[in-house]
Amino acid sequence: MNENIRKKVEEKIREIRPILQNDGGDVELLEITDDGVVKVRLTGVCAHCPMSIMTLKMGIEEHLKKSIPEVKSVESL
Repeated sequence: MNENIRKKVEEKIREIRPILQNDGGDVELLEITDDGVVKVRLTGVCAHCPMSIMTLKMGIEEHLKKSIPEVKSVESL
């Protein structure tokens, strides 16, 4: 994925980060594949929270896909 897309994804993650940090968690961008899969690592309490899949799919993924059409999905490693 090109550097422009990475910058857009990083910007959107910075928008989400304070919400996660308020609950004791965080998200780290690891990789963006050529086919539009954003790979992240949830950290802090988010890493072990039973609701982390909801945070990932309904929060992070939806936010990224809505504003960056090149993003096809978000996965947590």
